[in-house]
Amino acid sequence: MEMVVLAPPAPGTLEDLRRRFFATPLQALLSLISLTVMVFLAWKLLNWAIFSAVFTTSGGPEACQAAAGACWSVIAARWRIILFGLYPFEEQWRSALACVTVVVMTVLSCIPAFWTGRRIALVWGAGTALYYVLMKGGVLGLPYVGEEAWGGLALTLFIFVTTCLIGFPLAICLALLRRSELPWISRTTGLIIDSVRSLPLISILFTFAIVLPFALPQWLAGDKLYRVIIGSALFFSAYQAEIVRGGMQGVPKGQEEAAMALGMSYWQRIGRILLPQAMRNALPATINQFVVAFKETSLVVIVGFFEILASGNAAYGTGEWRFAYVEVYAFIAFIYFVFVFSLSRYGAFLERRMSVGER
Repeated sequence: MEMVVLAPPAPGTLEDLRRRFFATPLQALLSLISLTVMVFLAWKLLNWAIFSAVFTTSGGPEACQAAAGACWSVIAARWRIILFGLYPFEEQWRSALACVTVVVMTVLSCIPAFWTGRRIALVWGAGTALYYVLMKGGVLGLPYVGEEAWGGLALTLFIFVTTCLIGFPLAICLALLRRSELPWISRTTGLIIDSVRSLPLISILFTFAIVLPFALPQWLAGDKLYRVIIGSALFFSAYQAEIVRGGMQGVPKGQEEAAMALGMSYWQRIGRILLPQAMRNALPATINQFVVAFKETSLVVIVGFFEILASGNAAYGTGEWRFAYVEVYAFIAFIYFVFVFSLSRYGAFLERRMSVGER
């Protein structure tokens, strides 16, 4: 007698839901209790955040304190300091335009038509230069604004972009050096990478921000912001180098041997055969590293920079809005979520486009 094997129900159908959550009486009871708790919490959150919330500044802080919901008035009243920090009020349009420049630069980098070395270099070089001119000024009739007055979202984006701009090429160089056939080069590079990875980022930031000026001459120490960026880029490159090296190890050795048999030079093998496949293999981990780098920009507040988290602290730090710290942090968390979610979704798009993980 021939046995008939029934196919499992399609995911998301009523039969699939019944098997997953209501297979037994006990499982059905636990599912109903969990659903009730989730609905209750969702209603409480919506009631606090929307239905009972105060959105206008007409009543001032007193209207918020009398309300049962969230006080989004603090965002309406203090959004400038959250987004722009200490940047001069009359010049904050420059900070806003600089943020738009970074977003446009990132979007252009995500378009396949720009996926060539020359075009990417042009987009990032021109975008970074435009950002720097807008923020610092001193040319084209723009008043000079020193780095000590930069803050808010603009400073967060600047640290993130420059960290990746410096750290990513450095990571590729470190990965290649660690693969060197000369033991003294590969072992020295490995020691540098492992030493940096063994240290917490905050200790590296403290070293570059505070300790390094005592060990270097004044003309070489430079501004504290750029020292912190170099330290952050070094930390980023140490982790990314291992990700790139892992991607290289995933490329079959016969590919490089075939390229050598065709007479390709070392740099032709690296640029045309090894690196493209290595970056494809390392794509999920690379996107994750970019996400981590963006979130770690918040650590610079500990070494005295007024990035978006410090700007948020200042926004509710005044006596009249001190009670609204939850709303300020929720707004900042939403900003982080938008950027991080966008990065992760773009990474998923690249994985589908390049069929990462499919063999």
